[in-house]
Amino acid sequence: MNKTVLTLSTLATALIANATTAQASPAPAKEKCYGIALKAKNDCKAGAGTSCAGTSTTNYQGDAWKYVSAGTCVKQGGTLSEHAGNAKPMAKRS
Repeated sequence: MNKTVLTLSTLATALIANATTAQASPAPAKEKCYGIALKAKNDCKAGAGTSCAGTSTTNYQGDAWKYVSAGTCVKQGGTLSEHAGNAKPMAKRS
């Protein structure tokens, strides 16, 4: 009986150790995309005098960004760097 309990305990310990060391799927790569956020829906940075997330004052503000999947910003009409203005982004076809 003690040998069975010890074997089950050892097996349980091994399973728990394996489960805790298993690697989770890596998070998809993200990039900052400027000029696509709607008013007060930016993820961060919205120019001088603003604190961070949700502080953009106009739609498509050129110095406010949102995180998007890597490689999709320009396709959505945004830019990878700050820019002046707040023109509505025009989606780009590949």
